[in-house]
Amino acid sequence: MKLKALIASASLVFATLAASPGANAAGTLNVALHQDPGNWDPIATFLVSWGAVGSQIFDGLIVRTPDMKLAPGLATKWEFLDKNSKIRFHLRPNVKFHNGEPCDAEAVKFTFDRMLGDEGKKGPQQSNYNSIDKVVVVDPLTVDFVMKNPDPVLLTKLAGYGAMIVPPKYIKEKGSQFFGMNPVGTGPFKFVEYKPKVSLGLERNAAYWGGAPKIDHLNYRFIGEPATQAAELQAGRIDVANQIPLAMIETLKKDPKLAVVSMDGPVALALRYNTKRGIMQNRDVRKALTMAVDRDAIIKSVLLGNAKPIASFQGTLSFGNDPALKPLPFNPAQAKAMLQKAGVKPGTAIQIDFRGPDSNFREVAQAVAGYLQAVGITATLKPYDINVLLNDIIPNGKTGEMWQNQWGGWTFDYDNTAYAMYYTKQRWNPFDDDAKLNALLHQQRNTWDQNARKTTLHEIARYVADQALEMPLYSLNTIYGLNKRAKNLELPADGRFRFVNATVE
Repeated sequence: MKLKALIASASLVFATLAASPGANAAGTLNVALHQDPGNWDPIATFLVSWGAVGSQIFDGLIVRTPDMKLAPGLATKWEFLDKNSKIRFHLRPNVKFHNGEPCDAEAVKFTFDRMLGDEGKKGPQQSNYNSIDKVVVVDPLTVDFVMKNPDPVLLTKLAGYGAMIVPPKYIKEKGSQFFGMNPVGTGPFKFVEYKPKVSLGLERNAAYWGGAPKIDHLNYRFIGEPATQAAELQAGRIDVANQIPLAMIETLKKDPKLAVVSMDGPVALALRYNTKRGIMQNRDVRKALTMAVDRDAIIKSVLLGNAKPIASFQGTLSFGNDPALKPLPFNPAQAKAMLQKAGVKPGTAIQIDFRGPDSNFREVAQAVAGYLQAVGITATLKPYDINVLLNDIIPNGKTGEMWQNQWGGWTFDYDNTAYAMYYTKQRWNPFDDDAKLNALLHQQRNTWDQNARKTTLHEIARYVADQALEMPLYSLNTIYGLNKRAKNLELPADGRFRFVNATVE
């Protein structure tokens, strides 16, 4: 099904649950997230769990609606000038940050000067916006983005995490560290309290420029185990679970108080190879291991059909996905022959690193290990705390032979994924340095021509597949467990909630 149809179907689910309560409904919506990002500064993060909160506290110049369309945010309109070398944004008047300071052209300039400067170097977002040379204030409600070079994904990225507009005076007075723990934005909800690894409390911004939210309070709880999220949902202590064990879906559906929605999503999963370690230095070995694993069977038996096979590290919703590119076939006999030819001895040991709290992927990793055992490879599973894996083990090149690679594809464009994964010395590419791949990545970024970009992105995907940099696994459905007392949730495929219209009974 197409994404619009899926979202429409999800909307119908809620339309049939109960009639919408009145516009003055109040109360608290309780939401479970699988991870605490640990910092609420927009330039400090890349995590989907941040996005699930960030759009409540902050606004960008542009917003992306649940049906994937770009719409005016803090900018009411924009135009390309000087042969597309400049983009002029006209700002919404009379918008204030939660602390009362004005959100104007100076705030926009401060936001991007900060992100593109020394402060931005500390986080993972800066490379997404390096096409911007500078931001020039034209007048209090007009700014120009002067471009170094074309950036065909910039407008989409301006609706993303790092480009949320932040308050200059507040940050200058309090400092970035304080701001990261006590965020202030222009969004529909205001920060109240943050208990690291426990919860985040927000309250309604009655003066929100887009109209005050219907609920008074929004409470996030950080619950890493999907089974615990499901248990809390069943007990009525949360209204939205963003991860539940797939084996519990049918049980939850049978509960008259609950509902489950599964829709096509942007999250791709793969097992990335450490190409500098042991047998993984051999491309044919990497291809053999990929062919040794029956990904279709894993999707059917472990994921219960809530995923789709992939040939590259992106789902079908991604711009640049090539439907003509097919995954390597499951062929254990050929895999064994290739391993033997490469001189890999039976019983050779490897390590697979994965996110420890992710019980769904733990089952996937166990299945992969079983398939590898059948071709003579002994795989040991190494669970990690999510933040340790993402902030230390992977970026510092300390992984085993394989590791769980998971990406939300927040731009729904292969550019963002491919550049972050494969460009030399990027955070998620601690091992590979490929001049040809670097050149292709630059080529598709250096044009506004979307048809030319698509051709190059297809070439990138084919090249990565030929080099076998990863074992593509699947594109995972976005699945929510819900309490039916929560209405009008407008559930997004990318996990980036906006609960402005949500109500609770």
